[in-house]
Amino acid sequence: MCLCLVVFITAIIVMMQVGGAEPGKNSFIKYVEFNVTKSALQDAIDFDISTYDSDRHIDCITLLAYLGAKYGGDFSKYKNSDMTAFAAQIADGKSISELTKDMKYFKYYSDAYSAALSGIVGNYRAQQAGDNGSVQTKSGYGLCWFSPIAKTFPYSCYDDFGAVRTYGYTRPHLGHDLMAATGTPVIAVESGKVECMGWNKYGGWRIGIRSHDKKRYWYYAHLRQNRPFAEGLKEGDTVLAGDVIGYVGRTGYSDNENINGITESHLHLGLELVFDESQKESDNEIWINLNAITSVLEHRKSAVLRNNETKEFTRQYKFEPVD
Repeated sequence: MCLCLVVFITAIIVMMQVGGAEPGKNSFIKYVEFNVTKSALQDAIDFDISTYDSDRHIDCITLLAYLGAKYGGDFSKYKNSDMTAFAAQIADGKSISELTKDMKYFKYYSDAYSAALSGIVGNYRAQQAGDNGSVQTKSGYGLCWFSPIAKTFPYSCYDDFGAVRTYGYTRPHLGHDLMAATGTPVIAVESGKVECMGWNKYGGWRIGIRSHDKKRYWYYAHLRQNRPFAEGLKEGDTVLAGDVIGYVGRTGYSDNENINGITESHLHLGLELVFDESQKESDNEIWINLNAITSVLEHRKSAVLRNNETKEFTRQYKFEPVD
């Protein structure tokens, strides 16, 4: 009887993950549990970048989707040897479709991880410091997302996704908190369009940015009192990964605007996956754990400059993803 119950529960979870068994209308993904670890994500990105110019190049999303299907999404089972063995078979001439033909949920993990990570690695043009104070522009292939905290500014964080929050009502914490001093410049992780700016009684002053492919909605909350946003930023603007968009604060937890209702200053960073517009603001929103992503992005920080007259920060070097 217990075995039957386990099988039944597993079947229900799988149906939730793939969005239900009925094809056609409403067949989009309705549930994603992003359990990719930092080590797996870093290894996949490193492999993607290091093999980009070779005949055996495999993108990081395909690598992770294969492992997700192999592990049933449980990356506590992750071994680097599983990733390299998969890559070696492709190098020997086997196709991805051949290697995954018996993996019933490979497409699900491919679609889910693509929604979460598409564009994290790619081609780009970037400025960098040259000789004698000059600035040079180079093209490359690598990380295209940035840490949400500007370069040289200290912060701390831990895996707090799902922790209990009680303001208003008891609920799980559907984001990632980065503890930093008030006024610390907040950086756009990914390029996209500013969909919302303003006050929310839970998040305080906040910014919502939608990725260009519409799959990701980045939520930056608890921004600074009085001057929360980067100067001139407004809804509808397009921002580039690495741009300064606002400043860390502790606003929120108040029906009244511009109130510091949070005890400690920090950035709340959230990422919602959107497979269909009906999910965007609903009772079935998909927010994922960002701990692994922000940990990997510690290696990619945006340098900023301070205008002593306005006290505003702006990015020092331009960066632009290239399709």
